[in-house]
Amino acid sequence: MPKPPLIFTYYIAAPVEKVWDGFVSKEANRTIFMGAEFEVDLRPGGAMSWSGPGKDGKPTRYVTGEVLRAEPPKLFEYKFGMGDGAVMSRVKVELTPETEAVKVVVTNDEWAEDDPTYAQNADGWPRILSRLKTLLETGKTFRPH
Repeated sequence: MPKPPLIFTYYIAAPVEKVWDGFVSKEANRTIFMGAEFEVDLRPGGAMSWSGPGKDGKPTRYVTGEVLRAEPPKLFEYKFGMGDGAVMSRVKVELTPETEAVKVVVTNDEWAEDDPTYAQNADGWPRILSRLKTLLETGKTFRPH
């Protein structure tokens, strides 16, 4: 049985360009993901990754992805998986400017039946989006746990 999509809606009181940068900039990702280095090529088929020190202190790749579509500042779609990305799901980030905020809808779907990270992502997305919202609205964020 297919896993249902994970869908999260947040409102961030910041200009849409700043919210877009929150998803794609090295600086925002480094802050949100506790120092992880973020690399992305925003062209379709472009690589993306988050990496940093592993438990043994040696460099490791935390997440591997591939850009599907990037339409700044309104749509960012990609596939990603933990580690080397052997098992991936799809993420679609839709940004819609409103009067004083940006509506952010994140849909994480196309889950493989054997993907062990479904529950981790169901718990992780609200934390990530809350950290991003706090960062963009206040200039700082909080530790994830």
